[in-house]
Amino acid sequence: MKTIKLGQKTIGDGHPTFLIAEMAWSHDGSVEKAKKIIDAAADAGADAICFHITSMEDYMIPQYGSGKGRVSAGKETMPIYEYLNSINLDGKAWKKLFPYAWRRGLLICTMCNDLPSVALASRLGADAYVVSPASLCEEELVKEVAGKRKPVFLRIGGALIEEVERAISWIRKRGNEDIVLIHGFQSYPTKLEDMHLRFIQTLKEKFSLPVGFADHTDGGSELALVVPLAALPFGANAIEKHLTHDRSLKGEDFESALNPEDFKRFVHNLREIEKAFGSPEIRSLSQEELNYRQVARKRAVANQDIKKGEKITREMIAFKRSDEGIFPDESGRLIGRVAIKDIKKNEPLTWNKVA
Repeated sequence: MKTIKLGQKTIGDGHPTFLIAEMAWSHDGSVEKAKKIIDAAADAGADAICFHITSMEDYMIPQYGSGKGRVSAGKETMPIYEYLNSINLDGKAWKKLFPYAWRRGLLICTMCNDLPSVALASRLGADAYVVSPASLCEEELVKEVAGKRKPVFLRIGGALIEEVERAISWIRKRGNEDIVLIHGFQSYPTKLEDMHLRFIQTLKEKFSLPVGFADHTDGGSELALVVPLAALPFGANAIEKHLTHDRSLKGEDFESALNPEDFKRFVHNLREIEKAFGSPEIRSLSQEELNYRQVARKRAVANQDIKKGEKITREMIAFKRSDEGIFPDESGRLIGRVAIKDIKKNEPLTWNKVA
C-alpha cells in the first residue's frame, strides 16, 4: 500500500490517521470567523484544514438551481449563486488566512472549484489540493491540480468506479503519484445508511492507495463523534470532519459540522482509540501481558493433604487460581516425584517441595 508524505506527516497504513478540519463555507464570508475555525482546528490537534477557494463566475452560472439541497437549511430563499457570492472570500482574505493557519501549525488543503482558484492556491503555497466531486470529471482542472506536484485528495462521493479510475489516470499522466481517495459525500446531513464504511476496504484493495473518509453525519447527533471513528477499523487513513465556529447560529455548512469543543473531544477520542489498535504482527508479549499471564493463569495446588515421602499422583493435583504453583502444562513432571515435606490441601505445588 502506497504512503503519502505531506509536510512532516505520512498518510497510509501503519501511520496515525491524518485529520482534516473541513472549514468549507462555514466562515460565512468573515475572515474573523475563519480565524476562529482555524484556531479551533489547531487547538484540537488537527493535522490540516481544508479551505474552499472559489471564483464564483468561473464556478457557477447565476441561474443555477434553487439552492434546495445544495446549501444549508434556511438559505433556499435566495438564489444559490447570489447567496454563495455574498459569503465568498476573495484573494485578499485568503492571503491573510494562509499564513494564519501555518502559524497555528496546520497544513493547508485547498479545494479549488475552478482554474483561477487553482492558480491562486498555487501562488499562496497550498500544501495539498482537493478535487471535489463537482470537478472529478473535468480533465483540465484535474490535470492542472496534479501538475502542482502536491498531494491530491480525490473526493469520490457519487462517482462511478470508472470515473475514479479515469481521474487517477489523469493525475498520473502529469507525473503525480501522491493520491488519497476520499470516500463520503454531503447531503445536509448524510444519512447513516448512505455512509457505506465497508466500501473503504474495497477502494483500498482495488487501487492500493490511501483512502480517507469525509464524514457528514448530523453534527448535532451523538453519532457525529462516533461514525468517523468507526471508519478507522475499516482502514481509513484520513478523516475529514466539518468544523464551525458556532452551530447555534446555523451558518453555512453547519449541518454536519462540530462546535470547537466537540471537535476537540472528537480528536482526543480518535487519538486514544488509535492507541488501542496496536500491531497486527505476531510479537513478543508486552510486560503488561506477561504480568497478566502470571496473575490470571491457574496453577497446580494440592488436591488433598500430602505427607512427606508420598509419591505424587495425578489425583493429588488440582488446578486453581493461586499466586504460586507450577503451571498446568508443566504439571506432568510432578507425577511420580516424592514430597520432601508435608503439603496441605490447596497449598501451591512448587519444585522446591518435591524431589
